[in-house]
Amino acid sequence: MANRMTINYEKKPCYDIVFTKDFDLLLDELLAFDVENRRVAVIADTNTAALFGEMVKGILEGHCRKVILHVFPAGEANKTLDTVKEIYKKLIEEQFDRKDLLIALGGGVVGDITGYAAATYLRGVDFIQIPTTLIAQSDSSIGGKTGVDFDGYKNMVGAFYMPKLVYMNIGALKELDDRQFYAGFAEVMKHGLIKDAAFYEWLLDNMYEIHDRDLEILEEMVMRSCSVKKLVVEKDPTEKGDRALLNFGHTIGHAIEKAMHFEMLHGECISLGMVAAAYISWKHNWLSMDEYLEVRDMFVPFHLPISIDSIEPEEIVRLTKSDKKMEAGQIKFVLLKKVGKAVIDRNVTEEEILEAVREIYFSDEDMRE
Repeated sequence: MANRMTINYEKKPCYDIVFTKDFDLLLDELLAFDVENRRVAVIADTNTAALFGEMVKGILEGHCRKVILHVFPAGEANKTLDTVKEIYKKLIEEQFDRKDLLIALGGGVVGDITGYAAATYLRGVDFIQIPTTLIAQSDSSIGGKTGVDFDGYKNMVGAFYMPKLVYMNIGALKELDDRQFYAGFAEVMKHGLIKDAAFYEWLLDNMYEIHDRDLEILEEMVMRSCSVKKLVVEKDPTEKGDRALLNFGHTIGHAIEKAMHFEMLHGECISLGMVAAAYISWKHNWLSMDEYLEVRDMFVPFHLPISIDSIEPEEIVRLTKSDKKMEAGQIKFVLLKKVGKAVIDRNVTEEEILEAVREIYFSDEDMRE
């Protein structure tokens, strides 16, 4: 028996999230979308395809008009319009029309790319999310944000486009390597910090079970994380207001991601960005020093970075000015009033950002001291 959560759009039911521990219910869920009469394209990257591609295709074969598996190279560096172009080409060759269906099988990059392809192919075809990473299950597969990077700038091209279903196999998290797993955990922790102090405390209390990847604990963790995102995206589905709270840590995090040429994982960069944002929150006298230090240090037991020695702080500040969250030359910076309560601040100065980046920066000279 699966757990379910319904995401509403404009106060009406839009799509369900199904929480399971395997793929046993996948076919039943997809049959509700009349797949017998539709062509289905399963889109995956090379990592996910190796683990689950043929399995998911096999579940669908014989139950669809046609099913294909399209695979592209894994990695943020391939989250580009060129990758979307190859998807368009494959769909055209396979004669996909507006009644057909795309399935995003994988992590955040796969979900964003597939969603954007679905939003734009023939002006819109249905798609379904099957997120298989922690970052996708807890965050990116929820809310209808789709898009690609452009010249290394994060998510500069995209669309709001809702899936028809999100099917979460929590058991897939067992297949992640440690680095990918903990990078995804950064977004989980973010949800506690911005909206749910009790969830934040629960995460710390269940640290060892999370490390062990206990499936019952992981399912509760993902569901609680999705509950926070549901609360935010239903109130502001197209980011005209409070949805920007979900960008806590992302302004500086995205700048670090670009400066590092995507050699660091998204969650690792967001971890650094959250530390910097918590530092600014302390400087604004919203967090006490003890609260700031606790927020900073709680990333460490989850194997997430709180400092970096391979960036130039001035370059990071420059890159924040290209962030898509800029409005009239001002960044909508997300800060913490307290743990569990985030606010949008449009008055964070360049000097404050630079000071915060220097707080997380350790040069070789610092190391020698």
